[in-house]
Amino acid sequence: MSKLFIPVIEGTVRPKRRSLHAARLVHQVASALDDVESVLVDPVDFPLPYDGNDPESKNPKYTKLTLKADAFFIVTPEYNHSFPGSLKRLLDSELKNYFHKPVAFAGVSNGNWGGVRAIEALVHTVREMGMVATFTDVQFPHVESIFDENGKLLDEKYIERIQRAYKELIWMARTLQWGRQNLS
Repeated sequence: MSKLFIPVIEGTVRPKRRSLHAARLVHQVASALDDVESVLVDPVDFPLPYDGNDPESKNPKYTKLTLKADAFFIVTPEYNHSFPGSLKRLLDSELKNYFHKPVAFAGVSNGNWGGVRAIEALVHTVREMGMVATFTDVQFPHVESIFDENGKLLDEKYIERIQRAYKELIWMARTLQWGRQNLS
């Protein structure tokens, strides 16, 4: 069976973003899986000149990644009960490349809820883009107590939580991959 390509998308471009630590951990867990190939997508590295999904608004490197992807794992901080505009711009730039592909979520916050409201907002958005949201999310509440200032994981239980999310995402990716290849 061929490897699945699952990009991990970091959700913000803000300086001092703690969600980048979580995104790196999610990518690290993916890299340890035998049947997954992954890349960390940092929106800082994919500048978008305009909003929208017309040709002038696309980043060719991101287009290539989304076209190749079998699934996505989005790691987003929660800003004001939602997800960052930089993530929305990135997602909006490639609507047709998401159709019938699954997506898992990890939410990050410095409060008790671990980005759950950002994930709730994202579910509606990705569904409108044709993606299929998994039901196993990962929350990183009080992110400052989960990673040190250099991004070192302080609580190993998060690895198991991420692995559980990947198990479901891989199942959905294989199922939807078959559907995209065999059903019209």
